[in-house]
Amino acid sequence: MHKYEIIIYWSEDDQAFVAEVPELPGCAAHGDTSDEALANCQDAITLWIDTATNNGRAVPVPKGRRLHLA
Repeated sequence: MHKYEIIIYWSEDDQAFVAEVPELPGCAAHGDTSDEALANCQDAITLWIDTATNNGRAVPVPKGRRLHLA
């Protein structure tokens, strides 16, 4: 399991849960449940890292911070 921050929210437009990884631009996934979105996002992170590595791009180190929501 990767250590990147993942934000999960319900999208009315998509009628699905969306999981986004702010530290990896464009890395996101969706699912019918938040658990499914999270699992799909873990796969998307792996693909993002593999693609970046194969193309010689830097892979950000996870910051390990948490969001504080009001």
